[in-house]
Amino acid sequence: MNSIPGVRAGWIERVSDLSITGDRDEAMNLLRPYHARAVSDFAGPDSEWWRAEQVHGTTVAMVPGSPRITAPDGLPVVPGVDGLVTSQPGFVLVIYTADCGAIWLADRRTGAIGLLHSGKKGTEGNIFKNALGVMADQFGTRPEDVTAVLSPCIRFPDYDVDFAGEIGEQARNAGVGNFSDCGLNTAADLKRFYSYRRELGKTGRMMAMITREVEP
Repeated sequence: MNSIPGVRAGWIERVSDLSITGDRDEAMNLLRPYHARAVSDFAGPDSEWWRAEQVHGTTVAMVPGSPRITAPDGLPVVPGVDGLVTSQPGFVLVIYTADCGAIWLADRRTGAIGLLHSGKKGTEGNIFKNALGVMADQFGTRPEDVTAVLSPCIRFPDYDVDFAGEIGEQARNAGVGNFSDCGLNTAADLKRFYSYRRELGKTGRMMAMITREVEP
């Protein structure tokens, strides 16, 4: 993904020195300063980041311009969506995961980018296809011009639903030009990753980021 001119993607794993024993809201409050620093390091201290509310659905929003609400950690999110797309440089798209997959999208022809949250339910509803549809409608994106990458996520034998494999199949069916799956299992390495299933919900969240760089 980072080999595409003008596109930068990032991934923040488990914060090793941070103890998390509460629910999602507590975890996000504890992680907020770490993640804010990561975004600053990734795209600059004045960068504006956009987050999806992540309701395990299939709705994808275009940003900027979508309405936002305040999340429990005090930062804004786009309500009711699990994916974000943009064609404008300088904005950081952010998705959190803790067993579900993050999918980075980049249109090599138009420069449009996207970031999706796709676990069992999102994959069943084919959020991948929905995102490509939004990108086609808004930016003229063609699937053959898209590079897509799947993050670490839970996999067999720690989970009996192969949604990672299904995401790959959806990418092939859509005619995506370049799809890559990192193949890593979040539940198999708790030193690197948070795992909602292995840690019974009392865990943190990894953070995926993508931005289209501002031309000098």
